[in-house]
Amino acid sequence: MRKIRGMRWYMIGLVTLGTILCYLTRNTIAAAAPTLQTEMHISTQQYSYIIAAFSACYTIAQPITGFIVDTLGTKIGYGIFAMLWGCFAITASFATGWVGLAAARGLGGFAESAMIPSGLKASTEWFPSKERSVAVGYFNVGSSIGAVLAPPIVVWAIMYQSWRLAFVIVGLMTLVWVGLWAFVYFHPSKQKHLSEEEYAYISAGQPNTLKKEKVRVWVLLSQKKFWGIALPRFLAEPAWGTFNAWIPLFMVKTYGFDLKQIAIFAWMPMVFADVGCILGGYMPVFFQKVFRVNLISSRKLVVLLGAFLMIGPGLIGLFGSPYIAIALLCVGGFAHQSLSGALITLSADVFEPHEVATANGLTGMAAWTASTMFALVVGALSDVIGFSPLFAILSVFDILGAIVLFSLLKNNTVVCGASQQADVVDTELLVPEGNA
Repeated sequence: MRKIRGMRWYMIGLVTLGTILCYLTRNTIAAAAPTLQTEMHISTQQYSYIIAAFSACYTIAQPITGFIVDTLGTKIGYGIFAMLWGCFAITASFATGWVGLAAARGLGGFAESAMIPSGLKASTEWFPSKERSVAVGYFNVGSSIGAVLAPPIVVWAIMYQSWRLAFVIVGLMTLVWVGLWAFVYFHPSKQKHLSEEEYAYISAGQPNTLKKEKVRVWVLLSQKKFWGIALPRFLAEPAWGTFNAWIPLFMVKTYGFDLKQIAIFAWMPMVFADVGCILGGYMPVFFQKVFRVNLISSRKLVVLLGAFLMIGPGLIGLFGSPYIAIALLCVGGFAHQSLSGALITLSADVFEPHEVATANGLTGMAAWTASTMFALVVGALSDVIGFSPLFAILSVFDILGAIVLFSLLKNNTVVCGASQQADVVDTELLVPEGNA
């Protein structure tokens, strides 16, 4: 059997493609929102109910899907949920009103909630701890790429036929990816194309024991380190939910953008979010080199920097130019994805491998609880007070989240999967060049 050099990077590339399709599905509704309001007579508040239905189901399902992925394994668990969200995306194309859309997107939210826990678990399986933040940065970049692709695809579908076609396209693309996932993805111990050298390199940064243990949810919830991640994610996630679901409507209602202008500008903050995903993955290595801090501290510094930059979109109300607003949203996209990647990676750092998907699902549940509530707030208040005060609130949330992180998650927290010397990390800049 021919061995493929740098197999771990091919695996994370496959995970990234799944993330792209998941967020392409998720952002299709946002890009289509102005058209939906016109064609289906959906009000801003009714649109917020559609977003909240997705978020609420996503919230409830995260610990459930995380537990299922931990139980069934990454390959089977992720494959099942991806197949489901592809089918539910197609189902959305048959909706005749906001209630039908809310139901379809709610089911989609349930299935899509497995994406982050699965991606994180795959990163934990395929990468040693010193490369984990880089791997998470690469698969997390898919979230922004999906959001970048959604506006032009939806606008093309609307001009060619209707918004319904967009949901069919993204659903079918996901189902094709499921087939690829089933054929290509395997645990390192079962991947026949993985070289012995690379397998040894990966294993060296993994826990010394591969013993299968039962996940005890109540034990996770009783730990301060869990809340040190869950509460900052609770405070940070409303920003990403707002960026994903509301930017097209913000542009229409605040600056009078038309469909063509949405296609031109709505994707820009997501490009900067892509950059935040990737650079955010390398920042911990940089901080370790420059400031001589340990792994946990380096992740916390990324969150601190992201929270500071999130002040940018909070200042949108001070400017009347739509182009300045877009620029500040670009800063916000970069900031959020940098700090979000660091928070997600911390779950893999401080919890045992058999707990990772469950722990991430629970912290994700906290995050999406806040996102659900804030979506309803935006729907109720955006037509009354405008979007600017709401963006300012998001900036405050992220700063509070950084304070909570530094208060609850201590620098001496044990790093899992890093052999005995958890805090001694190789600070050589890591790039996906395929070297084992």
